[in-house]
Amino acid sequence: MALNLAHQTGAAAAVAAAPTGPRTAVVAAAATAAPPAAAPAPAPGLHLQSLTVDHAPAQAPDALSVKPDLAMACQALVENLPEAEHADVAGQQKSKAGVPVFVMMPLDTVRKDGNGLNRRKAVEASLAALKSAGVEGIMVDVWWGIAEAEGPGCYNFNGYMELMEMAKKTGLKVQAVMSFHQCGGNVGDSVTIPVPKWVSEEMDKDQDLAYTDRCGRRNYEYVSLGCDTLPVLKGRTPIQCYADFMRAFRDHLATFMGNTIVEIQVGMGPAGELRYPSYPESNGTWSFPGIGEFQCYDRYMLSSLKAAAEAVGKPDWGNAGPGDSGGYNDWPEDTPFFRREGGWNTPYGEFFMSWYSQMLLEHGERILSAASAVFTGTPGVKISVKVAGIHWHYGTRSHAAELTAGYYNTRHNDGYLPIARMLSRHGAVLNFTCVEMRDHEQPQDAQCRPEALVQQVAAAAREGGVGLAGENALPRYDDTAHDQVVSTAAEKAEEERMVAFTYLRMGPDLFQPDNWRRFAAFVKRMSESGARDLCREQVEREAAGVARATEPLVQEAAVALSN
Repeated sequence: MALNLAHQTGAAAAVAAAPTGPRTAVVAAAATAAPPAAAPAPAPGLHLQSLTVDHAPAQAPDALSVKPDLAMACQALVENLPEAEHADVAGQQKSKAGVPVFVMMPLDTVRKDGNGLNRRKAVEASLAALKSAGVEGIMVDVWWGIAEAEGPGCYNFNGYMELMEMAKKTGLKVQAVMSFHQCGGNVGDSVTIPVPKWVSEEMDKDQDLAYTDRCGRRNYEYVSLGCDTLPVLKGRTPIQCYADFMRAFRDHLATFMGNTIVEIQVGMGPAGELRYPSYPESNGTWSFPGIGEFQCYDRYMLSSLKAAAEAVGKPDWGNAGPGDSGGYNDWPEDTPFFRREGGWNTPYGEFFMSWYSQMLLEHGERILSAASAVFTGTPGVKISVKVAGIHWHYGTRSHAAELTAGYYNTRHNDGYLPIARMLSRHGAVLNFTCVEMRDHEQPQDAQCRPEALVQQVAAAAREGGVGLAGENALPRYDDTAHDQVVSTAAEKAEEERMVAFTYLRMGPDLFQPDNWRRFAAFVKRMSESGARDLCREQVEREAAGVARATEPLVQEAAVALSN
């Protein structure tokens, strides 16, 4: 999905110990604060009922029109493969010997009008090739800005239905991402897909619906969580809009639920991740490895902060965020707040970070409650949530880049265990990035520690009782990255193994001959029973056989995707 910036490469230093210690008590008043007088009156409660909208009955697309030679190739490849198991994403897959591999589809797989697929021929050939390599399934963004573009409650999932039918015929499973964010402005965003126009129009009328930094810059990637429960989007709250969208998706694609669609990843912020947009790349605002900025200056967030400060008898703490936390591209030691013994480690810093992170947790809780209400009772479908892999400055005491994103993770405080516990209450899977990265590949001076970060998040998932899934943060086709993923995700005791891995991303580069051969070997090592016990040469020989057998499909896919 549109990527977070857990992706920068360079060189690194030694692994720092994972943060330990008790979590600071969170200010209870933060989430219940009343909005300012200028804000719309809050809704009396969180109502998740859909608007009454008359939809035409969902129609499955016509049977796929496949060229005879391609159809025969697909059929032969599928028939010669062992029958794949398609187990429950979070629980039952742990009983498998390996880790199932999914592949992310291109961001623009579905046309912007929502009525069909871009490069349909390429998608068709690509899915057949992926199936032949032993891939479990695909991941695709279901864009809010495409499927509800025409107006509130007017849904068009035709293009997604066509893709699901194609995946079903090929024998692939689907992870569907409810993408309530804008595509464009983050690393890897090759296309621009804004939020629905009727949403951005409301944000134009009331710019405090957008996340806002200390200088007043507005971010339209995602509606500010400060107004989650206010009827600011044509009479509905943002949470109601997300719930209605998920319910419409479930109903329109009911025939695929549980048999083809096995996972719903619920978008919760920019790039689909549970975080604040603290490091936006658009317009050159931020560049790696800057610490980012707090996003708490829209009036809804400030109202909550003010109420929280008054509740602890410190009204002066509620006027704004930290004034000495620097700018987007500063480093921790450049700022009084984030330096070694800075303001983050004072009573004020503990208060502010507890409030800021708790607002994010409660946002996640609200959306997960809505998602659970929609998908509970749908057998074979799991819910997941993506957490950003912010590994830069992880080796410092303050973990500044994580703090501005909303993760209260410092040398003294574990910011990921509360997230895992929140997901556990809803039976959701924790999806984490930067699994392919090694510490020594990262810049030493930025104290990047991706391996230590992944270890900390894995420990939090185990303690919280949630399944952990992974992604690579950057496109990587080399054996070094593959080895790191296999080591981190699969070569573990059963209770520590990841429940799934999603590979970034399907495109022309993946289908280049050498890359494809290495990828086929990687999938075998990850997902097939006993493959990790085979010698490397045997895995390579079998992967080369897959590459030769799929060469026509792969060539066709590469050419079609390039066009």
